[in-house]
Amino acid sequence: MDKLREKAAALLADGTVSLVLGYEEGTNKPRPVFCHTAEQASKLVYSSQCINNLAVYLTKKDIMGAGKVAVIATIPTLRSILQLSVENQLNEDNLVVITVTDKDEVKQFANFAEIEAYIADFQLKLEGKEQEIINKLEGMSREERFKFWMEEMSHCFKCYACRAACPLCYCTKCIVEENRPQWINPWASPLANMEWQINRAMHMAGRCTGCGACGDACPVGIPIHLLTRKMIEDLAPEFGFTPGQPSKNGNALSTWKADDKENFIR
Repeated sequence: MDKLREKAAALLADGTVSLVLGYEEGTNKPRPVFCHTAEQASKLVYSSQCINNLAVYLTKKDIMGAGKVAVIATIPTLRSILQLSVENQLNEDNLVVITVTDKDEVKQFANFAEIEAYIADFQLKLEGKEQEIINKLEGMSREERFKFWMEEMSHCFKCYACRAACPLCYCTKCIVEENRPQWINPWASPLANMEWQINRAMHMAGRCTGCGACGDACPVGIPIHLLTRKMIEDLAPEFGFTPGQPSKNGNALSTWKADDKENFIR
């Protein structure tokens, strides 16, 4: 921990960066913190409880427009940084990326290519209750799965915390904010909620990095992250990408190619 704090303090003290994004102790678990001075770096912590995806801040103009920024990145955050980079949302010259290895060593990456090589050793996989839910859904008929998700979506009250927590939901104006025409009803109802989540899942197809931030942010506990997470696994063999690695071929459901397979049309 001391090495991480020393590294962050040094970057701020010598002017290499104007801001360090990291984690500090919160009420129940670590929370994001914005360090502007070397003294503030003493707040930094890093553990398995640091689950917020800090990449969500890296597309915010008020954060990234004030000089070079350093981010202390977990593996999910590293995956999201790479996906944002292939979507031309990040400039590696304006970003210092640091992580803490499983040996408690502080590692600063020279460039995005080095990050990609590093995360290749970390397989993206579901475990425990999440895998149990996926197994349960796979054993259902299509009608049963739709009923399951309609029931889950009946609890949604359209707070959009899922969108706010996702680092890849960076559109200037979301479809749910469009009212000319009104694509999705703004009020909460099972069908409108399902329309919103299906639209979001299609938008995330082939782009989702599996961080689970959307599910963690849901105040009513809907496992919405499993929609995009399962889509990663299903689309990977068809579109030739590796789950957890940056998808350099665009959004799978909105990128057209002349040689695309059409066996999904029934």
